Amino acid sequence: MVDSLRAAVVGTGLIGGSILLRLRERGVDVAGWDPDVATRAEGRARGIDFPDAVADAVRDRDVVFLCGPLSSLPETLRTVGALTGPDCVLTDVGSTKGGIAAYAVGHGLTGRFVPGHPMAGTERAGLTAASPALFDGAAWVLCPTAAGLDRFRTLAALLVDVFGARVVPLDPDAHDAAAALASHLPHLLAGTLAATVAEADLRDAALGLAAGSFRDGTRVVGTPAARTVDMLLNNRDQVLAQLDRVRGLLDRYAAALRGGDAAALADLQQRARGLRLALLDRALPAAAPRTFPRTLPHDLPPGAEADGELAYLLSLGAAGGYLTGCAVTDATVTYVAHLPRER
Repeated sequence: MVDSLRAAVVGTGLIGGSILLRLRERGVDVAGWDPDVATRAEGRARGIDFPDAVADAVRDRDVVFLCGPLSSLPETLRTVGALTGPDCVLTDVGSTKGGIAAYAVGHGLTGRFVPGHPMAGTERAGLTAASPALFDGAAWVLCPTAAGLDRFRTLAALLVDVFGARVVPLDPDAHDAAAALASHLPHLLAGTLAATVAEADLRDAALGLAAGSFRDGTRVVGTPAARTVDMLLNNRDQVLAQLDRVRGLLDRYAAALRGGDAAALADLQQRARGLRLALLDRALPAAAPRTFPRTLPHDLPPGAEADGELAYLLSLGAAGGYLTGCAVTDATVTYVAHLPRER
């Protein structure tokens, strides 16, 4: 698959650049494109094919990764969709999925486009910060649909085999709700902590005492502000809903503190500690492989779901599981999945 694959990456910042470098490292014929002239020059200096025109970068490619700023992705999808053939698989890396999935539906692209989101990154930005090892062992969300199921299979196999990622199949709305908790809310809380110290009279004294807890708690504030704002606004409803939950918990902490209620404080902290320990000790054993007929969309009656395959995939991701294998033949597709132990 890798030997004959022709890929392109549109938008080569930290995430797109890391995808580009990993594909090249694994011997894939890959081209990059970025709207920034200096970035294209940097790519060429590294010996990578970086045409000046996006059409030249994506022409005759088998798969194209769309990696620009989140708010630009719908228009990029429309543009690249028009520049590529019907057999070209399209995917993105945006941190919200509901909007781009709906856009794909509205523009007749669900048969070619699989919304995606690699859960990896750093507070740094740009092609110079990119690393081909960024996605090793990372969760990489893909949002399968009945119309695009064969494209999902292609991408899932590619992400496992080339990037060493754990593929998490999720419905777009489920992704956005979970990402608000796991990614977007931490950016807000980190910003709140850093801003509180920045505005304090004892700012410099606090910085002098700051150790690991403060550094870890504020690390993601180093992310470029425009990128964080784009992410938060594109998932506004979900983030606001989770902020309401945070306020409720802060009120419980405050009430326990005012009342000197050590038992209530300990209970809150113990529950939080339990979640942290569960995260650090989250071993998911492999389940028995599941094989399905490789049904294609034109083989299905209207409304059918590929013999339960789509339902299986979406339930796997919703349960906290992931894929580490996707083997496709002319007749079958076999998944290797990992699921959390029953609590």
